[in-house]
Amino acid sequence: METLPAEDPASVHLQPGDQLKVYSRWDSDSDSAPGSSVMSASATDRESNPPSSAGSNTESGSEWSSSTNDLRRLTSRRRRSQSRMTMVKTLALIHLALVWSREALTLSDLLRLVKEGHIPYVNAYEELPEEMKLFGKDALLFSVLSIPSHNTLHREAQALVQFLQLPAFPPISRQTLLHPALLSLRFLTDANLPDELHRWVCRLMDRAGMADPRGFTINPQSHGILPRYEVQTAALIIVTMKLIFGLDDHTEWELSNQVSSQDDSDDQFNLRRWYRLMQAALIRAQKKADQDVARKQWRTKKPIFLSKGEKNLIMKRKRNAEQVQMCFEKLSSCPAGVQDISPSSFRFCWGDKDGSDGPSLHHMKVDRVLTQKLGTLTPQNSLYWHPALKSCSTLRKCRSHYSEVEATLPRSFVWLLQLFSFILDVKPYYLYEEVLEVERKVFGAKHAMYPKGKKKKRRTETRTGTSSRVVQKSGGKS
Repeated sequence: METLPAEDPASVHLQPGDQLKVYSRWDSDSDSAPGSSVMSASATDRESNPPSSAGSNTESGSEWSSSTNDLRRLTSRRRRSQSRMTMVKTLALIHLALVWSREALTLSDLLRLVKEGHIPYVNAYEELPEEMKLFGKDALLFSVLSIPSHNTLHREAQALVQFLQLPAFPPISRQTLLHPALLSLRFLTDANLPDELHRWVCRLMDRAGMADPRGFTINPQSHGILPRYEVQTAALIIVTMKLIFGLDDHTEWELSNQVSSQDDSDDQFNLRRWYRLMQAALIRAQKKADQDVARKQWRTKKPIFLSKGEKNLIMKRKRNAEQVQMCFEKLSSCPAGVQDISPSSFRFCWGDKDGSDGPSLHHMKVDRVLTQKLGTLTPQNSLYWHPALKSCSTLRKCRSHYSEVEATLPRSFVWLLQLFSFILDVKPYYLYEEVLEVERKVFGAKHAMYPKGKKKKRRTETRTGTSSRVVQKSGGKS
């Protein structure tokens, strides 16, 4: 399983003193994902002018005036509906409050608490006192049929920051648990990676210019963007793994063979062993998550009646749902209701205790994959591959090219994306975009995605801190 075929990667030569020399060798026809390209359509419905069939100029003018007034009323009504509070906006407001108080609860943690039922959301009105009865439009506020995604909730929170015109948030410094310097420790622990990788994550963070607290602090005057703290931290860890182990479907296994062939390698980190351990744990965790979703009771115990006429129909549907639920309980090996689980920020549990996902590798060392060069400890891997880093033109309105380029990416890299996507409960393309953002900050966005004119194979050489040159060849492998 480890020796999957890999595409010919682009390369980076790591020089002592943090001087990075980058080679990018990719066919420009393959679509790599652009940066900051998550775009969505408006959630409001489109409006159209009502048709006007006039018999005279007077009637035509009056009907046009009437349709214009109708449009104005519809526009004002839509503005009022957008300013009304919804369940999604409630979650977004909670997230902003957690960021303001600098709590160690990320947006992924908040959504996981909602999905596990620790925070009432889908049937939140069932927790209301008996004297609070909901009818009509007020009841529609609590009519929730799905849980929003990470991207949707982050977009809503960003809109609330602008709508509420909030002042500058308290600074997110290195000592704050939301900062990648400390948040990376948590994700390294959850992924069962060695603790020694933390200093390499911090070095990469400094190299990318992501250690400045101003980049993680919301300030409408200078930096009004709401950071995706956990996604950025996971992207830093993935880029660090690429720097040290290659993740090109060849280098990582050669390094693993090198570690295994040496004596006294029991305390040395072996990527092959870690992969096998994590793959088994990931399959079990994904299966359990799918079962929990299938057994989750989405139907409410107290239906909402918008009118008395709907009561009979809703009660009939409820009885049918209960009968199907009883049949499911008889066929399944476990009760249909989701078992109560204590809240946790970790997806996996590592150690020797009963119920753990496997032995802990946190104490392992990475000395065998490092070497001394001019008195500086550097990775033995001297090559770094990456897709094209230049963002698409804003006129293209691209969302993500991950689905198109995924087949050309090394399988070990795709698997690592899937692992951290499961930990964060986000889509792989969402994390892939952030990985490209980190690589742009480290190496620069000088590798064109779509060159003008005829598409050609490109080979771009970039040295950090110096100018770049581009060599184009019309055919063959560059």
